[in-house]
Amino acid sequence: MRLSGLGPSLFMALGVTVVTLAAAAVWLFLTDPVTVATALNDGEISPFVRNLASVLLEALKGLLNYL
Repeated sequence: MRLSGLGPSLFMALGVTVVTLAAAAVWLFLTDPVTVATALNDGEISPFVRNLASVLLEALKGLLNYL
């Protein structure tokens, strides 16, 4: 395997991951702003992360059901 082909593939996978997390965070800000504001105000980030993981899991379930 050539290393020149690994760089763009790795960059693309990282880009897709970052875009997915950003989209899920924006979705969570729009759909559940009270939880996000409370979590950020209290300095306790675990409810935000838990809800973010839930949003990503539901999106993955919907995608798998569609396929």
